Amino acid sequence: NSCFFFFVFLMIRRPPRSTLFPYTTLFRSGLIEAYITGSSITDIYYIARKEKGRSITLKFLLELIQIVPVLGVDHDIIFQALQSDFSDFEDAVQVFSAGINNLEYIITRNKKDFVGSQVEILSPEEAITIISDDKNYS
Repeated sequence: NSCFFFFVFLMIRRPPRSTLFPYTTLFRSGLIEAYITGSSITDIYYIARKEKGRSITLKFLLELIQIVPVLGVDHDIIFQALQSDFSDFEDAVQVFSAGINNLEYIITRNKKDFVGSQVEILSPEEAITIISDDKNYS
C-alpha cells in the first residue's frame, strides 16, 4: 500500500463530497493509506465553520477522521518547521510531519508553496493518476 499524506483543508472550499469522493472510496477499501495532521483538522474547522456553519463542519470532520487517521504534531516537527526555509510555517509543519511519519506523498492544491520538500508533492489529479496507474490498485 502506498502511504499518502492528505492535505485536505484547502479542498474544503469545494463541495467536500465531490472533491473527496475518489479518495474516500480508496481509503475505505484499504487500497491506500492516508493521513492528516491534527493541525489540519483545526484549520479545516476554522475555514469550514465560517463557510458551512458549525454543524455541517463537525459532521464532515467526524466522517473524515473515521476514514483518515490523524497524525500528531509534536515538538520535533515544530522545531524542524521553525528552522526550515519554507516561507509558510503551516506548510513546513505538513512537510516535516509527513517526513517523520515516512509518508511517500503530500497531496495539495498548493504545490508551489512546497518547493524544497523532501516528500514528493502531488496535486489531487496527479495522485489519482498515480493510483490509477499503479498495478497494485487494478
